[in-house]
Order: sequence, then C-alpha cells, then structure tokens
Amino acid sequence: MLELPRALPRELYNSACIEDAVIQAAMQPWAAMECIQLGSGRQLVQMETLNLGKLQVVRETQLASVQKVGFTPQGFCTLSYCTPAPSFRFSELGAESSSIFFMPECAEYDIYVPEGIQTSYIGFHIDEFLQGARALDPVQWERGFTSLQSIHNGQQPALRSAITEWLQSTQMFTAATPAQSEQFKRQLLQQVVHIATAKSVDPADLSLAERIQAFHTCRKARNYIEECFGLDIIPSISDICTVVGVSERSLQYAFRLYVNMSPLAYLRSCRLSRVRSALRASDASSTTVTAVAMHFGFLHLGRFARDYKQVFGELPSLTLESEF
Repeated sequence: MLELPRALPRELYNSACIEDAVIQAAMQPWAAMECIQLGSGRQLVQMETLNLGKLQVVRETQLASVQKVGFTPQGFCTLSYCTPAPSFRFSELGAESSSIFFMPECAEYDIYVPEGIQTSYIGFHIDEFLQGARALDPVQWERGFTSLQSIHNGQQPALRSAITEWLQSTQMFTAATPAQSEQFKRQLLQQVVHIATAKSVDPADLSLAERIQAFHTCRKARNYIEECFGLDIIPSISDICTVVGVSERSLQYAFRLYVNMSPLAYLRSCRLSRVRSALRASDASSTTVTAVAMHFGFLHLGRFARDYKQVFGELPSLTLESEF
C-alpha cells in the first residue's frame, strides 16, 4: 500500500486539486490502489475527503481520465455511485442512472473514470455494516458477498445527499464531544445500511391479520424509541429491527400503515419533536439551538433548520426565543 506523503494533510476534512495520480491514490491510504492518468491535463482531480477513522467519505471530480486498480483490504468495504456515463466502467459493470455499487472486503477492482465524471463513496468496517444489514434484510445479506455488486433500489439520490451532507458537516465534528462524534458516526453508518438494504413497499399487499401485526410492531418500536430517548440514545433502524424482532422489509410495511412514512422518516420526526419540546422548555440565555440539535443527533444544522421550519412553520431560533 502506498504511504501517504508527509506533505499531504491528515486533517479531519481535506479538499484539494490534485495534479499527480500517485497523490490521488495516496489520499486514500485505507485502500490499496494504483492510479494511472490516461487523459491529458495538468490538473487531474478535485478531491474531498472526510476521515472518521473506520468511516471514510470521499468525493472525486475527475478533470482528466484515470484508471484505478487495486483491492479492498480485509475488513473494509464501500458503497459508491458515480454520475452516469456510457464509458465509465467499474470492473465489469457500467454506471446507470440508478446504480449503487457495493464493494466488499478483499475484492479486486479495475475502474475507468472518464474526464468530467464525479465518483463518490463511503467506506466502512464490513462487520459493523453486515450486522446492521442482516438485521434489516437477513435473506439478502446473510451470506454476504465476495465480489462487486450493483444495487438498483432507487436509493442513489439518498446516497448522493448523504455524502454531500456529511462532507459539509465537518465543523460540527470539530465542535463535537467524543460521545457526540461517536453518535454521528453511528448515524452515518445507519444511513449507509438503510440505503443499501432499502426496498420498495406496497402496503396494499397486506392482509387484515398482517395489518394488525403491523400495528403492534410499530407500537413496540415506538416504545423502544421512547426508552432510548430517555437514556439520551438515538436508536438506529437496525437496533429497532433487532429489538422488535423483524426485518427492515416488515418494518417498512408496518410503518407505511402506521403513519404513512418510512421508519427512518418517522424516527427523524420524533427527534424533531423532541428538539421542539426541549427548545420550548429552555432559556435562550443559557441554551443554544446548536446544542439541542446535536443532543438529538442532528449534525447538519442547515438541513436541520430547513426540516424544522418545514414541519413547524418557524425556525428553531424563534421557538427558543418564544415564551409559552
């Protein structure tokens, strides 16, 4: 594996325009990689990296075509996407508008990225990912994979949004306590698991008995969520599935009937409601919106403020300043 040159920064977040293929590879020291510049141009790639230890977030905008050859180390895997391009090649697979690529540990790859294409991925520990994925969809993920997989579940926009959100949230990590930082990492992994295992849901297929079961499943899930909040814990969807004893598909069906939204959206709504209650009960002279939002696991304050206003019709700062 290439050693990261001493001249390159090792900060939490880095954004740089790279002129050398060796440097492009070295900016990703967690993966054994050789980059070969194939196109012409002094500037090779605009690159952003977020280094969270076991979690890595990377976005590359290729300014000259390049080939990447290597393998994923043991224990490391990625979930990625790229802007659609007929000539793009991820090993033997092409890139369609809906493609998400899952690359497991110890997998060889040979990637051709043409000029002008943006590729992005989240890298994470395979065991932690599979634990969550198997809780959500044991049939699909129990056996795992040994080679590159193309996933078509309509979740590429969600992955793209997640990567953008996390790359824009580095200041929050800088300000976070160690406990908050671990919570944010857990939240990111939860998003990754949810995106990789998501499936379409049609509640009309459920029988009356299944509808009754769905109601009791969601009540049990809600009770668990409330218990976690009482302990200052933000539960993941995989946590909920494990405690309730259902797969993500069953939980999806159940919540569509229960509140007409996904479990992840419902959990976010519950967190927003808790933030609102906390803000209404707090003194603006001794509490900040940022502190309350981070306490309930909201990392990206811009998105949080938009979601809060969309739901409650006002900015969180106004809630904090109001007297009730």
